[in-house]
Amino acid sequence: MRRRCFCVQSASLALAGVVGTPLGAQPPGPDPLPSWRDGGAKQNLLDFVAAVTRVGGSDYVLPAERVAVFDNDGTLWSEMPIYFQFQFALDRVRALAPAHPEWRTRQPFKAALEGDLKTLAATGEPGIVELVGATHAGLSADEFAVTVADWLATARHPRFKRPYTDLVFQPMLEVLAYLRANGFKTFVASGGGIEFMRVWTEKVYGIPPEQVVGSSVVTRFALRAGEAEIRREAKVFFIDDKADKPLGIHRHIGRRPIAAFGNSDGDLQMLQYTTIYPGKRFGLIVHHTDAEREYAYDRTSPVGRLDVALDEAARRGWTVVDMQRDWKVVYSWQRP
Repeated sequence: MRRRCFCVQSASLALAGVVGTPLGAQPPGPDPLPSWRDGGAKQNLLDFVAAVTRVGGSDYVLPAERVAVFDNDGTLWSEMPIYFQFQFALDRVRALAPAHPEWRTRQPFKAALEGDLKTLAATGEPGIVELVGATHAGLSADEFAVTVADWLATARHPRFKRPYTDLVFQPMLEVLAYLRANGFKTFVASGGGIEFMRVWTEKVYGIPPEQVVGSSVVTRFALRAGEAEIRREAKVFFIDDKADKPLGIHRHIGRRPIAAFGNSDGDLQMLQYTTIYPGKRFGLIVHHTDAEREYAYDRTSPVGRLDVALDEAARRGWTVVDMQRDWKVVYSWQRP
């Protein structure tokens, strides 16, 4: 019997039932950013786009050079109480545990199975890498895509009790649509796994797989049961975070962005790479200040820490979005 065909297309179909119509596909109206309150943050963005698209203006940028990069976690969707892909890894540990009895006594798997996030955090980056490697490997790229789509179809956020793909920021979806309507090419540049994100970014953000930059594991080509496939290994190939973000952008995109959007110190170098260069440039930081509608955190947070980049924003003239003050809604399903 021919084995099941796992493919990205299948993953997209499975995910379609979760996401529905892509929120970022709405055409711009008289106000292209209706979920933003009038103020400095909104006006800075409007002024930047007007400047770089005004034919004959001193700041005009050719359409081919209008590249905008967006961090994902904390910038386009929420990241609390833990990064969503990390929750996926924890759920994978539980699903795979029956085949690995040794995990009951071996860290970081023991902590993951017991829900002991404090101990898990104490294992540091090596522990996290080991956990992600063990739970994200052993599959073909197509099998992994289906696994991600299946998880998104059933997993629910612990606080909001909604699918994780419901926790995308409506104001940022409007920014994506607005930029594309003005000739920009929009990319995700995230510390999250590139193959984890590629499953759903087109449906949710309108960003196709080839415009996703992210962390990756080692992969290899293989022939299996008469089919050609890409196999995933339990080894990290590239971590797209901090000083390596500009490297990922350079390798994947080949153009320096003119606009960058982030929310944490992990995005600092991406913002510097984008804005510290001749010509009209734009940097924006999403500051999480709304504990009621989302979360409030910055300088001391273990997740999405915003400290050095917040100070740098003042020096560089980057726009800082105060989520509580600048956004009428955070998620599309919230009332303004």
